Amino acid sequence: MFTGLSAFPLTPVPGDGGVDEKAFAALVHRLAVAGVDSIGALGSTGCYAYLTREERARVARVAVEHADGVPVVVGIGALRTREVLRAAEDAQNAGAAGVLLAPVSYQPLTEEDVFGLFEEVTAHLSVPLVIYDNPGTTHFTFTDELYARLARLPRVASLKIPPLPADPARARARVEHLRRLLPDTVTVGTSGDAAAAGGLNAGCDAWYSVIGGTFPEPALALTRAARAGRHERALAESRRLEPLWDLFARHGSLRVVAAAAAHLGLTAHRNLPLPLRGLDAGDRAHLATVLEQLRLHT
Repeated sequence: MFTGLSAFPLTPVPGDGGVDEKAFAALVHRLAVAGVDSIGALGSTGCYAYLTREERARVARVAVEHADGVPVVVGIGALRTREVLRAAEDAQNAGAAGVLLAPVSYQPLTEEDVFGLFEEVTAHLSVPLVIYDNPGTTHFTFTDELYARLARLPRVASLKIPPLPADPARARARVEHLRRLLPDTVTVGTSGDAAAAGGLNAGCDAWYSVIGGTFPEPALALTRAARAGRHERALAESRRLEPLWDLFARHGSLRVVAAAAAHLGLTAHRNLPLPLRGLDAGDRAHLATVLEQLRLHT
């Protein structure tokens, strides 16, 4: 479950309304049909931080119901440990195969704060957990020492790391170093879509993917090539998608995939929770041109 392509779909939320469950169910089913290795519901692309407990619980249930047996990993991050535990309970009750936890904060967290969070949560879990290291969002930076401590907790099964160095030798050295720190039972997954090919080529077990949640086929092609040792093929596929990576860098991946999903008719035009406004008309037109050039029609 924590190897290969883990695809993270958008949770469509029309402005100040509730979740568009029908569109979300269709997005999840689309990923299952494509053959992704797991589905990541309620990640950052899944807008979890903008949803109530009840909405998150319902999204988790809809994801599991429409995943056709593909394992679903549900994000459970929240500001307070109490809320994380409630989200974990709801995810498990929904039938999630695993959970994903980022140390969400308003006040800056210390290493002991974060260790205590994961220690408390893993003590109450019956499913595996992915450690989500996303400093751009959480503003918390994991140290290698903290990785090692957390990896020894029960139920920790995977580590989702930020993008690796662009230099292949440095990237491979980094993965090898992490493997020496972590138990054999903990996989290493890369994130940051533009750097995914390099991360997989360097030896990462999984790609926790934004683009995979909307365009699973090219993400699968890249992942399968890298995992089969066809490293140049994986890099070539990533280079082909560079116009999309450029848009991610300019606007943020969430806004881009939300606009792409709307452009393809997978969701309504308004599909982000306020105050997020999404791309303006000019940027949407540019995205449409990029999707046409890349032949990402469906």
